[in-house]
Amino acid sequence: MDIASPFTALLVEDSMSLGALYTAYLRADGAKVTHVNHGEDALNELKQWQPDLLVLDIKLPDMSGMDILDIVQKQYPDITVIMITAHGTIDLAVDAMRAGAFDFLVKPFDAKRLSITVRNALKQRQLVNLVAKYESSLPKPHYMGFIGESLAMQTVYKTIDCVANSKASAFIVGESGTGKEVCAHAIHHAGNRRDEAFIALNCASIPKDLIESEIFGHTKGAFTGAIANRDGAATRAHKGTLFLDEICEMDLELQSKLLRFIQTGVFQRVGGTKEEKVDVRFVSATNRTPWDEVKAGRFREDLFYRLHVIPIELPPLKTRGKDIFLLANKLLQEYNKEEGKQFKRFSAATKQCLKNYQWPGNVRQLQNVIRQVVVLNDADTVELDMLPMQVTADNNVKQITPQVQIKAAIPATFTAESTHSVVKGTVEVEGGAAPLASQTAPMAAVDIVPLWISEKQTIEGAIEFCGGNVPKAAALLDISASTIYRKRQSWEELDSSLTQEG
Repeated sequence: MDIASPFTALLVEDSMSLGALYTAYLRADGAKVTHVNHGEDALNELKQWQPDLLVLDIKLPDMSGMDILDIVQKQYPDITVIMITAHGTIDLAVDAMRAGAFDFLVKPFDAKRLSITVRNALKQRQLVNLVAKYESSLPKPHYMGFIGESLAMQTVYKTIDCVANSKASAFIVGESGTGKEVCAHAIHHAGNRRDEAFIALNCASIPKDLIESEIFGHTKGAFTGAIANRDGAATRAHKGTLFLDEICEMDLELQSKLLRFIQTGVFQRVGGTKEEKVDVRFVSATNRTPWDEVKAGRFREDLFYRLHVIPIELPPLKTRGKDIFLLANKLLQEYNKEEGKQFKRFSAATKQCLKNYQWPGNVRQLQNVIRQVVVLNDADTVELDMLPMQVTADNNVKQITPQVQIKAAIPATFTAESTHSVVKGTVEVEGGAAPLASQTAPMAAVDIVPLWISEKQTIEGAIEFCGGNVPKAAALLDISASTIYRKRQSWEELDSSLTQEG
């Protein structure tokens, strides 16, 4: 934004004559101006809209401009504030600048003095916005409890930023140990409900006959042991966030009651007759595929559509590339402090093992592995033999796989016929196509390339066949487009590491 561009300004000046004069000055510089005489009127305007520039008189009939400045800094920090007063002192100017004002003008001032101040304020605003835009485009290695700068995690971060202030229900899907509760906390703390309660319920860990009471609460005498009225999660989460973990484990009968609560915000306690209304933002999570649960009849379709408004898919650790090392190093530092150890690094063999391992338990398993290493050993370098046998054994299996050459199922020139062969489950080998399950070519007669190379050739051939259209290629290959993007990133990282080693 520059002085030639239109901008909005809110002028707070109790003098009608000076207000009219300053309004004319600002309009001459291209501003759309709203003028109010009282501080309360200014605060009401700010609740409705936020101007680019706030020109604020310090002495107002109903309150101090310094109090308004303090509110603006806390609630509307993006607004640039210029303070004005007829009773200027150096101390007052210093106080205003320390409180967050951009500049301080002493009345009377002419149009040129105000124009220069406004121009400088808008230029600073433009610079701040450019810096913020540049910083937001950089990969974030840390975000709201997450650690990871992979493309898949950057997508998760951006989605959280977009939905944090919305009331729309978010549905987090991911394997066990990928950080679904961390994601739910991030949605809550990044949004405008951060100062209210975050209430989490694990639907899989609460007995079927108690979960309704846990969600909605109960009245005294509602059932055996109900010796007093008790607030449920719905009441405690009022104006905040209610996180329903493992939502697909919920009983079908309770799902219908939850659906009504989500639609209306109204519920009844167990054993009660009075309806209560609350304002709750819903975040749900599951380690299952929710639509499969709907098709199997274990999850209500109407509830699925109510909760599955903003889907967030957390990637498994094995697809996150260098994030494994970022996490491992961070965990090593944390556990060093907790256990009083001095580990500083991972050996090259250990890094390769961590990279090769498939991490079925995801981040939670990595946490356990690093903690075990730190507790049971004392050195400055994590060596391969310090890792649990389960991790190293899987790594060894991969290292001794025989090297035999198999041609890609989809060659560089992708054809409809080759697409058909993929659907039928065949590969092309020397001598013709053969079913994948029954391929019995002599191992010594051909060379097998690593699976990732064959997979890369297949996917790149599909993309070429589709004219570079990744979603279309993904549909043909019966995988998601996000899977292709993640695999492309992992190939680039692997190519880079192989180049460096070479």
